[in-house]
This record gives sequence, C-alpha cells and structure tokens, in this order.
Amino acid sequence: MQLKPLGRSGLQVSPLAFGGNVFGWTVDEAMSFRLLDAWLDAGFNFVDTADVYSAWVPGHVGGESETIIGKWLRQSGKRDRVVLATKVGKPMGEGRKGLRPAYIKEAVDASLRRLQTDHIDLYQSHDDDTDTPLEESLGAFADLIRAGKVRAIGASNYTAPRLAEALDVAERAGLPRYESLQPLYNLYDRKVYEEALEPLCLERGVGVINFYALAAGFLTGKYRTAEDASKSQRGANTTAKYLNPRGLRILDALDAAAQAHGATPAQVAIAWQIARPSITAPIASATSLDQLAELEKAATLKLDAETIARLDAASAET
Repeated sequence: MQLKPLGRSGLQVSPLAFGGNVFGWTVDEAMSFRLLDAWLDAGFNFVDTADVYSAWVPGHVGGESETIIGKWLRQSGKRDRVVLATKVGKPMGEGRKGLRPAYIKEAVDASLRRLQTDHIDLYQSHDDDTDTPLEESLGAFADLIRAGKVRAIGASNYTAPRLAEALDVAERAGLPRYESLQPLYNLYDRKVYEEALEPLCLERGVGVINFYALAAGFLTGKYRTAEDASKSQRGANTTAKYLNPRGLRILDALDAAAQAHGATPAQVAIAWQIARPSITAPIASATSLDQLAELEKAATLKLDAETIARLDAASAET
C-alpha cells in the first residue's frame, strides 16, 4: 500500500486511519486486538485515538481505548509498524482539560502509560483552548518533542482563523507547528471544511485526517428510514441529522456509483474523499473483520472524474 506524507511532519501514513473510538465501547478487547492485527496485515499503519475515548460510556472515565491499544502493542510487539495518533484537551474530569502547558505534560505521560509506549507519533490538540495563549501550548509541545515523547503535533476541531493564527505563531516563535488538521468532513458535511479550512491546509501544507468519514454510518446506506434508527447505538442521532431529502439524494448517488464500480456505498464514499487532493487519510472505524475488509477495498477503489462529479452534484449544499 502506498503511504502518504502527513503535512511536513516526516510521518508516512496509509490512505486510511483506523478510528480507535470503538475500542472498549462497541468493540471488546479481544475483537480490538483482531481488528488491529488485521489492519496491519492489510497494509495500513495509521491508528487514531484520544485520551477521552470512551468517557461517554456509563461507568467509563476515559482512557479505555488507549489502554486496549497499549495492551495490544505490548502483546503483539508491533509498535514499530504503527503510526500512533492520540489527542489531549477534552474534559477528563476533575478539571483535567484544555491546553495549559502543565496539563499537556501531565496528560501526555498518562497517555504514554496507557499506550505502553515511549513516544506518540502524532499528538493532537483535541479542541481549541482560547483561554491559553497559543505560544504557551505550542511551547509545551516543543518540550515534548525535544524529550522524545512526541514526534509531531496536530489540531482537531480548529476553525480556519485559529488554525492560521496557530501556524503563524509557530513560525514567528520558532515553535513546532500543527502538521495536521482533524476536521469533520464527508459527502454530507462539506461546507465548513471546503469553504475555509481546505484552502488554508492546501496553502500551508497541512495534512488532513478527517473524522466521521462515513457520517456516523449514514453513508453506508444502513439508515434509509426512521425505523432504521434502531440498528445501532448511535442510530437515532444519525437519522435525526442525515435522514432528509439531501441525505437520501446522496445515498441514491452512492448506490449508482457503487453499482457501476462493483463496490458498496461505503467504499465509494471513502474513495471520494481519498481522491480529494487536500485529504491525507480519512478516519473510519470497523467493529468486525467484514467491515475492515470493506475499508481495505475502499482504499484501493479509484473513481473516475464523471463519478466524482455526480457525487459532487448530488451532495452539493443549496
């Protein structure tokens, strides 16, 4: 599988990243291990998680996903085959949140312990922290890079003005810059990214690893009626947001493209993103080996210009 450069970080990543939010939530430890092994066996190397995964589950406190990945890394001995990404900044309870230097340094050590590794390849600011000066946060990340705990840094959920400001601050102060952006982006959620973030990332050479590549499962075609909301734990939220005339128009276009290319709607939806020059690696999750095999095929599916144009038209926001 051909790897792609992630911004100017020097990291080389597969064209898809595995979203680790499912580990310890909808996937137990044993299946998580099998999925991670299969991911590497299929030629992928990129795994994305966060310290807060999966604090939203009753009885969880955060760190569950990192803990499972850490156990797998220790038992498998495959750390050198993985580009490992995690995040800091979301609330972890007891005032632990944000991007204050002291907290960043506390949080990275906690993540390293859970991940059972001595370094994180891509350490991302999970949310912007407007209460902490950018130079202070970037300075803390610089200390982590000098200490060998982190190789590169990225941003998640930043607006275009704030990402541009962060890049400018880094350049002026001689500090590490955000080499990647993790925005919401898929065939349905296009407007915010394409209008402001995409031009900035292309201009400044920032890699893009977008989340919700399948729109919380909607773009698989799994949810076509209100009754389909019962098909998963997140089905009600998915149908509430995406099941509307525009969403159904997108599904129709995906169905047609899938039939023409001998693929599935999910594979086409991901291939459409991979074909976009600004995208480095969409993030997608799998909860079974069959779903993972579908992701593998999506990474090699090449869409022709006519198909991409039809998908663009069907998903255009009017």
